[in-house]
Amino acid sequence: MDGLTSEFDTGTAVAARPGEPGTWDAELGEGWRIGGGVNGGLLLALVGRALGQELGATEERAAHQDPLAISAYYLTPGVPGPATVRTEVVRRGRAVSTAQASLLQPGPDGADVERVRVLATYGDLAGLDGDASTTATPPVLPPPEQCVSAAQAPPDFLKHASLLQRLDLRLDPATTGWAVGRPSGTGVIRGWLRMADGREPDPLLLLLAVDALPPVAFELGLPGWTPTLELTAHMRARPAPGWLRVNLTSRTMSGGYLEEDAEVWDSEGRLVALSRQLARATSPKPA
Repeated sequence: MDGLTSEFDTGTAVAARPGEPGTWDAELGEGWRIGGGVNGGLLLALVGRALGQELGATEERAAHQDPLAISAYYLTPGVPGPATVRTEVVRRGRAVSTAQASLLQPGPDGADVERVRVLATYGDLAGLDGDASTTATPPVLPPPEQCVSAAQAPPDFLKHASLLQRLDLRLDPATTGWAVGRPSGTGVIRGWLRMADGREPDPLLLLLAVDALPPVAFELGLPGWTPTLELTAHMRARPAPGWLRVNLTSRTMSGGYLEEDAEVWDSEGRLVALSRQLARATSPKPA
């Protein structure tokens, strides 16, 4: 980035409100929309930034600025415009700290409307980096240049997804049948991900990555928007620079609700983040 501020850092910026401890001002940008609202991963990363700043170093404790586990309940859609994050430290420990936060925006009558409520455990991922064991394996993908760019998505999808202009997203052609009306029904979408402006990944960007791909419901033959009700993400390591590989799967749908599991692997083949969300399948929006 050569010292320039990335779109992601601008889009998740928070500023402490003078005289109001635990209150952070922010602006949700028009460029992060997906469907009718701002992308849920962007909202999570913005709240995550506020929590990391709230849990900075004190005279008694080292900084706990990395999310280790973070759970978000999406109450109402975030929309472009001013926003407020209110944070509260629940417990500040030596190895980890726990805090909660709410993201709010002014409603039509001027009263605050809560968009997202978060409970999170923070620590220092640098202290966790090292040997790791897992039975999971990185998704096998064609090289990025042989994958399907998000810019090739159907026009009806792109006009509702300014988010995709911020990303360099390359989907595995084997999981893009939904884009041409032939979903596989396997419940898998996978691809390469990096920021379009070259910003390298870090733990905050992983919070966006777990919710950045098209919903796996599309490949299940459910083309409507799929609003997230709850999302829990675990960060396992600081990602290395370069492409991320993201693998989405879903195995169960009942009563119009489905789970979506995400695994994020870095350029060194390490599993750096996992998430599970509960989402609701909806009817397609009118064109």
